[in-house]
Amino acid sequence: MTAYLLRRLLSFVATLLGAAIVIFLVLEILPGDPAAVTLGLNAAPEALAALRAEMGLDQPALLRFFSWLAGLVTGDLGLSYTYRVPVTQLIGERMVVTLPLASMAILLASAIGIPLGALAAANHNRAGDAAVMVFAQAGLAIPNFWFGLLLVLVFAVGAGWLPAGGFPGWQAGFWPALKSLLLPAVALALPQAAILARVTRSAMLETMQEDYVRTARAKGVSRRRTMLRHVLRNALIPVVTVLGLQFSVLLAGAIIIENVFALPGLGRLVFQSIAQHDLIVVKDLVMLFSALVVFINFAIELLYGLIDPRLRQAS
Repeated sequence: MTAYLLRRLLSFVATLLGAAIVIFLVLEILPGDPAAVTLGLNAAPEALAALRAEMGLDQPALLRFFSWLAGLVTGDLGLSYTYRVPVTQLIGERMVVTLPLASMAILLASAIGIPLGALAAANHNRAGDAAVMVFAQAGLAIPNFWFGLLLVLVFAVGAGWLPAGGFPGWQAGFWPALKSLLLPAVALALPQAAILARVTRSAMLETMQEDYVRTARAKGVSRRRTMLRHVLRNALIPVVTVLGLQFSVLLAGAIIIENVFALPGLGRLVFQSIAQHDLIVVKDLVMLFSALVVFINFAIELLYGLIDPRLRQAS
């Protein structure tokens, strides 16, 4: 188990380093001068030169890369070109919105998609199976931003049960903050629940054809016990894989949903930083998203070893 963890940890570090190199190279070759964007087109050359020096843009690219990398390791992410505050502070203020939103969305998607997929597999080629497949097709076909607007129309404008947008902050109380995240979380969760339902159904139907499942039934084990203990557990590997992939999809979807619901999260900060050409914030945020995705995949690989110990030996 120790060797398995070390191999996965080395892969985790190497992937992060590769991501940092790609992110820096891509953003360094983008057109535009952050100093000129900050000061305006009519800025004096002396002012531009002074601001470029302050931003470190007058240094060689290799030196800037290693300086940025050292900052990532030490937690010193630099100063935002636009907001003139530490990037760490900006990210900390926005993360308390995005992480709860993504967590709520993934929990809702799992709570809806996995039971529906299991229901469809248990009722294969019957009415329950058909109903779940209709839900899955609808969930995949409806864009989450359009579904979010529909939720606002029904539950905020029509019923008045939930706020249409904005975020009061956790200091306003747990329930008011949670209410403001509920509609965007549901909007993000719908397509992911549809995917989970389809994957769970397919994985369970495939597992139901295995010899050990037929043996369990032949020994008199009830259908329900067989489905829960043997079929669902052994079908979890592809389901867990999809859950890991969905986290990155939720982070990307949060950029749109946070703008639809006017949430001051990381997704909205990315959108604003790109529009303002605030490259230091964009670099740090993209690196943060990459690190979160790599970490989730790392955790998923560890979970594989817990679900099926044979995978630890194979790797």
